Amino acid sequence: MIETNALVKRFGDFTALAALTASIPKGSVYGLVGSNGSGKSTFLRLVAGVYQPDGGTLAVDGQSAFENTAIKQRIFFLADDLYFLPQSSMEDMACFYQRAYPSFSREIYGKLCTIFPLDPKKKLSTFSKGMKRQAALLLGLSCCPDLLLLDEAFDGLDPVIRSAVRKLLSDEISEREMTVVITSHNLRELEDLCGQVGLLHQGKILFQREIDELKLGFCKVHAAFPAGIEDSQLKELDIMQLTRTGSLLNLIVRGNAEDASHFLLQK
Repeated sequence: MIETNALVKRFGDFTALAALTASIPKGSVYGLVGSNGSGKSTFLRLVAGVYQPDGGTLAVDGQSAFENTAIKQRIFFLADDLYFLPQSSMEDMACFYQRAYPSFSREIYGKLCTIFPLDPKKKLSTFSKGMKRQAALLLGLSCCPDLLLLDEAFDGLDPVIRSAVRKLLSDEISEREMTVVITSHNLRELEDLCGQVGLLHQGKILFQREIDELKLGFCKVHAAFPAGIEDSQLKELDIMQLTRTGSLLNLIVRGNAEDASHFLLQK
């Protein structure tokens, strides 16, 4: 479904994505996890055709989405910073998307309105953050896309709604082979939904694994070293990701947390 090879995106002197290579098969739920600023949103905007690559290749079913209306009509991108038409209700947005997406289903829209506790005629500007997120998800699923891109999709959703969304996504995937790409800075948020997860760091995917394999093989560790510590002192750890905030280290390490913590306590 999505194939990228050495994908590059720059904004002036800043390189948001550097030689990113990934393969996301049709009918899968793919999670992209990484810290803020790692390039997750940029990647989704490239896939959706909002941005044009500055290098490398990106194809959705063999085609670029940039300035490609036929491909864009098969993709729904739910951004982290939600946007609705001014003074619009959910019903107004449904009419808007019905004109933009030939696959929009009034039947599914009506069904989802009975599942989500939202008033379709109420102004979206009066909704809470979580309610706006629910409305955006409802509208996205009603468009019946082949590819659903969700940027921090579960931010602001309560556990009951999260469970409902997981079931809806699972149903769509089994019925229509819809492909879903979800970004998050929280791996735990993706564990129960995604089949595969990629770790994005400084514009590159460091690894891509099945979620079950990931659960068994990796851990996250935080450690503080007021006097500082050199990378060379950590070489015995199999580190997949390392970030520093002052004296605090955040590591994703192959192995279990107990062994990693014991090693760090000796330093």
